[in-house]
Formats: sequence, C-alpha cells, structure tokens
Amino acid sequence: MDNQQEITPSQPNRQARSDGQPGMTPPHQTDRATLERESDITYFVASGPGGQHRNKVETGVRLVHRPSGITVTATERRSQHANREVAYARLAERIEQAQRPVTPRKPTRPSATVRERRLESKRRTSAIKRLRAAPVE
Repeated sequence: MDNQQEITPSQPNRQARSDGQPGMTPPHQTDRATLERESDITYFVASGPGGQHRNKVETGVRLVHRPSGITVTATERRSQHANREVAYARLAERIEQAQRPVTPRKPTRPSATVRERRLESKRRTSAIKRLRAAPVE
C-alpha cells in the first residue's frame, strides 16, 4: 500500500498526493457518455405542483457519480426526460467545480492609511452615539 489511503464506500474516492495531502483522484471526464457509464441513476416521485401527472409518475431524477461520490437531483420539470438532462448538466458542473484547484489566500495586513480611516470612522460613529445619550444631570 505504498502512498495510498484505504477507500471506504461512504467516502469520496480520494488518494494521497505525492506531497502527502489528500486530493481528488485523477481528473474525471465530464462528457455525457462517461457520466452515463460512471453514474447510478434513480427515479422517484417528485413532490410539488404539476397535478396528477407529477404525483403518479416517477419524474424526479437522482444521479450518483460513483468515482467521486457526488450526488445531484432534479425535480423541477414534470418530464422525467427533462429532469434527466438537467441532472446530467448539474453533475458535470459539480464535478468540474470539485476539480478546480483551490488557490490559497495570502495573508495581508491593512495599510496605515486604511487603519487610520477605520479609526476615524469609529470616532465619528462614537460621537454621533454620544449625542443620542440622555443628558447627565
């Protein structure tokens, strides 16, 4: 088991990177054919407006991407076909978002001018609040 973590079914599929940090497995393809191969699709009765057609037919769609563990649902339309299209589009978007590298924030300190401006604003607010106070007798 050189340099890999044990993968449990409840966790997303993750591997250790060369620098020791856990990360997503190699990039997942987001084209439709690959998503259809790598996803489990479930249909269910969606709630909400739509009348008898919506209440009797399983129009809700849930997709689970097996490699990454990402789940999406679509229940907006009365049509199962339309909901399936929306779900695949959402899944592709979520996978792309998960694969985007996160740039670490660089800590910065406020400049002297900004600090002085902030203090001046606090002084003005304080003066206005003092004027609202009841007079001392």
